[in-house]
Amino acid sequence: MSHILDQTILLLVISCLTSLQSTKVLSEWKKCGDRECETAMSRVQATTDHLGPDCRYLNFTTGEEIMVYSKLSRKNEDLWTGSKGKDFGYFPKDAVKVEEVFIAEEVEVLTKETDFLCLHGDQYTFE
Repeated sequence: MSHILDQTILLLVISCLTSLQSTKVLSEWKKCGDRECETAMSRVQATTDHLGPDCRYLNFTTGEEIMVYSKLSRKNEDLWTGSKGKDFGYFPKDAVKVEEVFIAEEVEVLTKETDFLCLHGDQYTFE
């Protein structure tokens, strides 16, 4: 009986760790075109296909255009945030090339918990 209980606890721990990994804060700071991060900073084109590890990431194929709204800073500077049609999320800056810069002067602001929101079914999960 204790063997089954041990396995159940192990599965529960693994499940919790997987959930936390998909909702962890990627950086405490980001750079934007304005204080609200509502203005597009640039337009980029995908140079490679990208499939993100969870729902916070933007998936795209080579050649697609993406509007960039923020860039993580201080930690994980290699991740940018942007949209492609109705899809929005993080992507590696190395997977794109800048086509047009709209705002050259960036503003650094604190991230919010909602910046790292991941939808699981009908529930929103935060770290």
